[in-house]
Amino acid sequence: MATLFSPLKIRGVELRNRIAVSPMCQYSAEDGFANDWHLVHLGSRAVGGAGLVIAEATAVSPEGRITPADLGIWTDDHVAPLRRIVDFIHAQGSVAGIQIAHAGRKASKTSPWNGDRFLDLEEGGWHTVAPSAMPFSEGDRLPHALTPEGIENVIIDFHAAAKRALDAGFKVLEIHGAHGYLLHEFLSPLSNLRTDNYGGSFENRTRLLLEVTEAVRLVWPEEYPLFIRISSTDWVEGGWTSSDSVKLATFLKEKGVDLIDCSSGGNIPNVKIPAGPDYQVEFAEAVRKGAGIMTGAVGIITMPEQAQRIIADERADIVLLARELLRDPYFPLHAAKALGEDIKWPVQYERAKR
Repeated sequence: MATLFSPLKIRGVELRNRIAVSPMCQYSAEDGFANDWHLVHLGSRAVGGAGLVIAEATAVSPEGRITPADLGIWTDDHVAPLRRIVDFIHAQGSVAGIQIAHAGRKASKTSPWNGDRFLDLEEGGWHTVAPSAMPFSEGDRLPHALTPEGIENVIIDFHAAAKRALDAGFKVLEIHGAHGYLLHEFLSPLSNLRTDNYGGSFENRTRLLLEVTEAVRLVWPEEYPLFIRISSTDWVEGGWTSSDSVKLATFLKEKGVDLIDCSSGGNIPNVKIPAGPDYQVEFAEAVRKGAGIMTGAVGIITMPEQAQRIIADERADIVLLARELLRDPYFPLHAAKALGEDIKWPVQYERAKR
């Protein structure tokens, strides 16, 4: 029986345990460049014992940023600062991963602590793109519907971002297809009203994500895992559903995806989501069993026993923690003690182990 602290081998990469740092936007970059904040934020979670540390949603193009302060990977100049962070994470025994993303119609915003609102063009905002010319919220500026050429450019941007992630030394790559950002916008019939080959049927709405996946796998090595984060449901009648997610996962598995990171929501504003402990684990379990692919569980996982139970009951293969790891960067070390697991601490911290 797998436990929270049993290793997990995915392709040629082995995670020392099943605890992953979920990608969490820090809104602390300038022109996309990683800095000391990102080094300390991600590095401390590696010191804290996480098996996998995934860097935040990192924009594949300038217009793909959520805010002007997002990390970026659209130029070769972004590689060196990221490599510094990767090298530190790997030196602690963790595996470094990165999530690559395009924010679509939810781009061009201020950071959460600056109002979390859309930026006007006059104050440094930019024109956003989407599958269809539909704003995220009523009254927002209309995004431009992507042309066929624009769609091709998005695929090229993800391909190039994956190559740069490899150059930076990352060993796990996650494509962001969730939370109402561009790839999710194409998946959901609530935001995709296209009538061409990228809209309408399930096959057409999933086409862009599958083509992005193919383009990424062309440069992402066979020995390295590829994850995709999805929103397993829109939580709205007529939207994307859990059964859609299982079906999509079977296609993604055929394209070389190794693990589906199962989140939910984010595509439609003001939706009532029944948030609570384990509230999204059912999606990870459904995809795991229905598609025969590894999954990650995420969402209000805060207790060692809770995380252990998810893994032991085979509901998911890893747990991805976010806010709990903001509260406690050393959660894995503390969880091991709570569960009676004797794991290696950083030698600099061993005096505090007992």
